[in-house]
Amino acid sequence: MVYRVVIGNFLNGIRTSGIRTEVLYCTRHPSPKWKEVQVSPQAQTFLGMPAIVASPGMRQLIELAERIAQSNAAVLITGESGSGKELIARAVHHYSLRCGKPWVDVSCAALPEHLVESELFGYEKGAFSGADTPKPGLFELANHGTLFLDEVGELEPRMQVKLLRVLDGVAYYRLGGTRKVTVDVRIVAATNQDLENMVDTGSFRGDLYHRLGQICLRVPPLRERREDIVPLAEHFLKQTNPRLTFSGEALQQLEGHSWPGNVRELRNVVTKAAVLARNLEIGAEELLLAPLRRAGSGQSANVFSVTAGPHAGSSAGPSAGSSAGASAGSSAGASAGSSAGSSAGSSANLDGMEKTTILRVLAQTNGHQQKAADLLGISRRTLSRKLKLYGRDAVRQSYAS
Repeated sequence: MVYRVVIGNFLNGIRTSGIRTEVLYCTRHPSPKWKEVQVSPQAQTFLGMPAIVASPGMRQLIELAERIAQSNAAVLITGESGSGKELIARAVHHYSLRCGKPWVDVSCAALPEHLVESELFGYEKGAFSGADTPKPGLFELANHGTLFLDEVGELEPRMQVKLLRVLDGVAYYRLGGTRKVTVDVRIVAATNQDLENMVDTGSFRGDLYHRLGQICLRVPPLRERREDIVPLAEHFLKQTNPRLTFSGEALQQLEGHSWPGNVRELRNVVTKAAVLARNLEIGAEELLLAPLRRAGSGQSANVFSVTAGPHAGSSAGPSAGSSAGASAGSSAGASAGSSAGSSAGSSANLDGMEKTTILRVLAQTNGHQQKAADLLGISRRTLSRKLKLYGRDAVRQSYAS
């Protein structure tokens, strides 16, 4: 598990308790001149992450991040998976008055449920078996700086309550501690889920949603900012193999794809093409763009796998695609008929189709939950929670079918 703590202007590494903490240092830079006609895609970096932006929408979003960075208000960044939410979060810290202070980022979805509290708030020696030394939590590491909570929608309800209290400025105890800890931290959170809908269904606290979303920013998907596709593709290609170039037909195909997996999918496609390229120019036929599964879902339609045999790289993709496509079609049918039926019946039908799709994709990945979660565009924790609801018998039946 990797946490990144940004403090000043060179890279150093610290290893504690088996968790590697990258300590970065940053310096403030003048604002980029986004109004220029020719935009240099590598003219700006935020905490070591290059901002490859050429579209007016992303330039305006970064300008907005610069304006709101001067306050201490919490920022909630929404957008599809792989669209670049972390880049905007880093831009907020970069332009803020806390730029010279720690930047700590953590994925809430990657934290095991039984470790969330100890990682966020720390623990004292003897708090539990194996706690041989005290450990500060991520809030303490980010004191006077910024804490970036990625996939904040994955937090369980109990942790949502404690997080809300800390955000309201209430001092807290480390796990097993007797001394209250007070921190001054700016929170930037991100999610690819619909938190408003989660509030309506009761899976996310409304008061925490409003506390996190004092300022809300939406990162547009790649299909809504096609001016960024070619600069990003050329950047990824240069990272993989600087000698290669794209043909004109390849660039047209890249620009015409809808990129349901956004920037992450584009990077995978370019990396795959660069690794398998036979000539110095990559043609359109070498991009191997997979058929779209569900445009706008945020799922990646390209899983980078190279396998010998006639079904190489396609055993999971098309099958999952047909499942998701069938689910989308069935959902549309159910939606069209919902006016004649009850809303409760429609909801039950949608839940049933979701269950069928999840179990089908799980069977196609031979029970590999992480692969299934990636294909479905959800986190592994969300998938595990849904499988618990379905029960073991339903999961076994999906394998048998």
